[in-house]
Amino acid sequence: METIHISIYVLGGLIILALLFDFMNGFHDAANAIATVVSTGVLKPHTAVAMAAVFNFAAIAVVGLKVASAIGKGIIDAHVVDEHVIFGALIGAIAWNVITWYYGIPSSSSHALVGGLVGAAVAKGGTEVLVADGLLRVVQFIVIAPLLGFVLGAFIMLIVSWLFVKSHPRKVDSWFRRLQLVSAASYSLGHGGNDAQKTLGIIWMLLIAGGYLSADAKEPPSWAIVSCYAAISIGTLFGGWRIVKTMGQKITKLKPVGGFCAETGGAITLMMSSFWGIPVSTTHTITGAIVGVGSAQKMSAVRWGVAGSIVWAWIFTIPASAFMAAIGWYVGTQLF
Repeated sequence: METIHISIYVLGGLIILALLFDFMNGFHDAANAIATVVSTGVLKPHTAVAMAAVFNFAAIAVVGLKVASAIGKGIIDAHVVDEHVIFGALIGAIAWNVITWYYGIPSSSSHALVGGLVGAAVAKGGTEVLVADGLLRVVQFIVIAPLLGFVLGAFIMLIVSWLFVKSHPRKVDSWFRRLQLVSAASYSLGHGGNDAQKTLGIIWMLLIAGGYLSADAKEPPSWAIVSCYAAISIGTLFGGWRIVKTMGQKITKLKPVGGFCAETGGAITLMMSSFWGIPVSTTHTITGAIVGVGSAQKMSAVRWGVAGSIVWAWIFTIPASAFMAAIGWYVGTQLF
């Protein structure tokens, strides 16, 4: 990557902006981890948020840095990266997150960031600066992640239903109220591990581009890693209650057993994706799992109109955030 010697003041400002996005990621995506456990009544909202935040941060000791590397090197050509590209990418991603949060739409912060990188980079260097293989893999998992969550959620629901078919409903409810604490914690672990690394990849890229870190560095500085995990955890503490309502109540009615199956299916998908170094959408994943659980009970249990509107938000996320990022890039070139 070509060194461009970004001013220490500009660098500091961009890192703060990146951590703001990370905070908003946690705020925006808190619903992914806690919607099911709140809507089933297993935990009160503030308790659920606190638990999710703790396990978001705990992922720092469990998950590697493959996703951060994929964001930092696998979406756009490293040579196009400068302070204006990073500024535009973050502005585009933050703007889309604010819009979708306001309207209670569970869109993907991850894909907003990818769209931001694409829009700002193309605005500067044209389409040839895109890394086709890496971008294609992200686009493929727009479909694969929710589909895998759907299949796993439905499969686990069917297995659980078969195992407990002769059990008394009250006893089943009591058991899965306890088990849902484990599944929600596991999902929060997967959420923190996958999503915190995306902002980490941006900061890593920025430090190398600005000459503050060697291009051969195998990992970013410890302060960057801790800061990103802390920012997403603090954001989760504030929660995104508009989106919690959509995720936990409007798609399908959930009981503790359904919440457990959805969270477990989502957690498995996220852990697999992080292991492979694929930046997937936690929003897509848990939505697919929730729909899978509802479908396993009966197709009419899913409010397909709500699910359809969410899918449209998924489709528009990358192009919309890319468009806003291109504008952000232009504004950045005029400001500094």
